[in-house]
Amino acid sequence: MQYQDILVHIDDGEAMPGRLTVAVELAERFGAHLTGVYVDPGLALPTLIDVPISPNLVEALEDEHRQRCERAEQQFRKALDASDVSNEWRLARGELASTLSRHARYTDLVILGQEGAEDQKMVIGGLPDSVVLTCGRPALMVPYVGVRSPPGKRVIVAWNGSREAARAVNDALPFLVAADKVDVMCVNADHGEEDDADLPGADLCLHLARHGVKAEAQVLVANDLEIGDLLLSRAADRSADFIVMGAYGHARWREVVLGGVTRQLLNQMTVPVLMSH
Repeated sequence: MQYQDILVHIDDGEAMPGRLTVAVELAERFGAHLTGVYVDPGLALPTLIDVPISPNLVEALEDEHRQRCERAEQQFRKALDASDVSNEWRLARGELASTLSRHARYTDLVILGQEGAEDQKMVIGGLPDSVVLTCGRPALMVPYVGVRSPPGKRVIVAWNGSREAARAVNDALPFLVAADKVDVMCVNADHGEEDDADLPGADLCLHLARHGVKAEAQVLVANDLEIGDLLLSRAADRSADFIVMGAYGHARWREVVLGGVTRQLLNQMTVPVLMSH
């Protein structure tokens, strides 16, 4: 398994350049085609009852809107100028989350950014939340503050024996195979494992070994609301730069519901997190 197509969400936020840097580095590492997608939801004009909108105001808003799209494209192309990565730019129109999810389904990996406290919430429940639960592809979340070095050298796998966790491990294999160290953190594994393995996670480590991944298992026990803090603490202790975990929750209509651990990691992540649902 290898990533041949990577998609990165492009916007005009302050955190986007850091996310784009990660995307370009990963495309170079895996020899993948990189697609930058900017979703244009259309111009939102102010609506005031019985108050006419000046044509000059409309023209000014349209010009500002067009310039934002153009600046985003320029940033994408500038980031690729010094690289030989195969790439393309897409300006997609439609509702943000559903449009991004639709484009992501034709790639191997979608790269999203963690939402900052000052970001305008364009999607109910949050953009990363919605996309990871609806795109059907692994999603790599890049922290708002960016990364200090290319991610994936020291990896933590959050394992509880669930379907979502198994999906995430499989989707992350290109990272795991290339990693220098992989720690399997068996979080409350007795709640998900139904076999009699001597050590929870031993079967997963054996499976990974067949892919050439040297992984070590460790048992962690925590209450649901403590798991996220525990994983981030272990990541700091072990100088991990990457976390792999299943995304728990479901999406119905425009409401997105995530499990406590998934929500906690998305809000407090300090390193990139690869999630699958």
